[in-house]
Amino acid sequence: MKRELSELEIKIKELKKKRNAVILAHNYQLPEVQDVADYCGDSLELSRIAATTSAKVIVFCGVHFMAETASILSPDKLVIMPDIHAGCPMANMINAEQLKKLKVEHPKAVVVGYVNTSAEVKAELDYCCTSTNAIAVVNALKDCEEIIFVPDKYLADYVSKNTGRKLISWNGLCPTHIKILPEDIKRERKFHPFAKVIVHPECLPAVVSMADAVLSTSQMSKYAKETEAKEMIIGTEVGLIYKLKKDNPAKEFYPASERAVCPNMKRTTQEKILWALEELKEEVRVSDEIRQRARKAIDRMLEIC
Repeated sequence: MKRELSELEIKIKELKKKRNAVILAHNYQLPEVQDVADYCGDSLELSRIAATTSAKVIVFCGVHFMAETASILSPDKLVIMPDIHAGCPMANMINAEQLKKLKVEHPKAVVVGYVNTSAEVKAELDYCCTSTNAIAVVNALKDCEEIIFVPDKYLADYVSKNTGRKLISWNGLCPTHIKILPEDIKRERKFHPFAKVIVHPECLPAVVSMADAVLSTSQMSKYAKETEAKEMIIGTEVGLIYKLKKDNPAKEFYPASERAVCPNMKRTTQEKILWALEELKEEVRVSDEIRQRARKAIDRMLEIC
């Protein structure tokens, strides 16, 4: 049965058409935001959609580095954020100057950086990566003596264990994913003994080691559709569960921890989306010089996978 649109949702739909805009929402956004989005997905997935859409305006409901990535891939489009103050603590844990210093300390190293970084940091990378393809990117660098991996030390640990490569990692992390503890997994397994445990690689290594599958949010969505399991314990930001339930109404999904909430991801609301469309702001634009350099790292990643 089709859900009836609210007055606010109707206004958003009309204004979106008038502005030739597309609304992109990350998987961690509030249900009300996901409901008005044209596409929901992970950060790179959405940026690639932004690059291929015929829309002139991209309303990016996520955090700042994601809108920057969309701007890097779509310089001819107007990229706006309903809440410009929605940032990513992990991305803010390293800046371009800190990375330059690390590169000087390891002059022979190839630099791989998570998509969860600012445009300025991406401009200093040799390769970009996502949680989906980080292992494939590192595996492709077999001839490289040293590899710097920034900024998430826990994703670096996961990649290192799955590639056999010792990585020079940065002391960054996701404050939301580290709230999921081993005792949370034990508790949920006790309550749901037949459930599969699916966790994100940004989680603590002790949590990752307890999982049946370690997956990015886009991989979790795919896994949930394809698995025969009827119950899943989800070890990532709780916002993903809304999408999983919507896509798989016959299956049950339980958050590994109710504490795994990203406050930045919850800043966007339907009202803010409407205001963004009315005023066409706040714009996120990456300078040409930074954009061209950052684009190289993204393109190198896309050549691998």
